[in-house]
Amino acid sequence: MKPTLAGLSPAGLGLGCATFGREIDEAASFALMDHALERGVVHFDTAAAYSAGGSEQVVGRWLAARRPKGLTVATKLLPPYDPVQLAGQLEQSLRRLGLESVDLLYLHQWHDSAVEPATLAALDGLVRAGKVRWLGASNFNAAQLTTARERQMAGGLARFQVVQNNHNYAVSDLDAAFAGVCAAQELAIVTYSPLGAGFLTGKHRGGVQAGSRFELIPGHQAIYFKDAPRRRLDRLEAVAARHGHTAAHLALAWALHSQPAHTVLIGGRNGSHLDQAYAARGLNAPRLFAELDGP
Repeated sequence: MKPTLAGLSPAGLGLGCATFGREIDEAASFALMDHALERGVVHFDTAAAYSAGGSEQVVGRWLAARRPKGLTVATKLLPPYDPVQLAGQLEQSLRRLGLESVDLLYLHQWHDSAVEPATLAALDGLVRAGKVRWLGASNFNAAQLTTARERQMAGGLARFQVVQNNHNYAVSDLDAAFAGVCAAQELAIVTYSPLGAGFLTGKHRGGVQAGSRFELIPGHQAIYFKDAPRRRLDRLEAVAARHGHTAAHLALAWALHSQPAHTVLIGGRNGSHLDQAYAARGLNAPRLFAELDGP
């Protein structure tokens, strides 16, 4: 059964917390979380890998200070997934978050160990122990996700119920095969990076901007700074200009309305980044999106 996660609804917005402790300090992170809560965002997404646990710590201190009601908190563990160590790794995340359990636990990326029987049994044990409410898989492809789910079902184990992949107008890991698996198995879909880490704003046309995500995590450059994404950016800017929109506004609208995600994670450095996503929700224009996706 599809999970009825708080904040996971068609064209819903969640707060991505990857910038906390890396691109913004604790005070700015608190301000962004406060703003998100005021705007009705109730799904916060972090990971053990973000700032080497620093993001979880910032979120944890904010949770302790604000004690919000009805919030869904997601975190992620990195591979390799050692079944003996999974419980301990989760406990470290829970300590940083100041929580006794987490709503949603993802395996952060694919690794062969993700589908080992002992690993899947260990994840099932975390659910049965009440440490995890739902399991998720992040950055898996359709075949990997199918293998994992089949083994979970065959063993009568807790299943992955939520998936999280990169998806934006320039680069997407939400292809037709992946979306088909999710639809057939009633998996909730969360996507991230709707602006391609800032690539789709066009601000890096003249080179990587100082202090940007692309400078802080140079590996992102290999994903976006190549011919196919650049051609997509060219088209985005041309279509946006013809219709009186900014490239960022149109890219956000496309991400929010033209794919089957339940929640789109919005990250950033201040509340204006969340506000521009809310503004883009108002642009639901199938003909305009068809122009973007056309030949």
